[in-house]
Amino acid sequence: MLDSDTNAQPSLEGTVLAFDFGKKRIGVAVGNSLLGLAQPLVTLNSDVTAQRFAAIEKLIETWRPVLLVVGLPTHADGTAHELTHLSQRFARRLAGRFKIKVVLKDERYTSIIASAALREAGVKGKKQKPVLDQIAAQQILQSFFDEQHTAT
Repeated sequence: MLDSDTNAQPSLEGTVLAFDFGKKRIGVAVGNSLLGLAQPLVTLNSDVTAQRFAAIEKLIETWRPVLLVVGLPTHADGTAHELTHLSQRFARRLAGRFKIKVVLKDERYTSIIASAALREAGVKGKKQKPVLDQIAAQQILQSFFDEQHTAT
């Protein structure tokens, strides 16, 4: 149910939810695998696991995704760190709890790209905080879609 091979071709068509996992916030984006376009959805602001999963369950009930994508943070050289392991655990819990295929996607530099995109849109400094994680999730999902469409 958990796939760390981002080059694997999911044969699933429909809605996809993506997550930018963090200790305090989880950014969520949504997209459609046929269109290959991602959009920011929401930022979950809680460090309480039960509250996080309750909110995710509502999103899953609403959007009925066929696939979940979780950003996999690593150091610039690709080596793992604490958040790498926490994100992998989060992905395993999503797969186990919701019985939906989960793909891990390299998320290096997505927060930097998201922040730059927000600055370009005129959103600067502390005003970025409420939306930065969902824009990063959008970057993760769009990157996933772009790879899938390039491989076909």
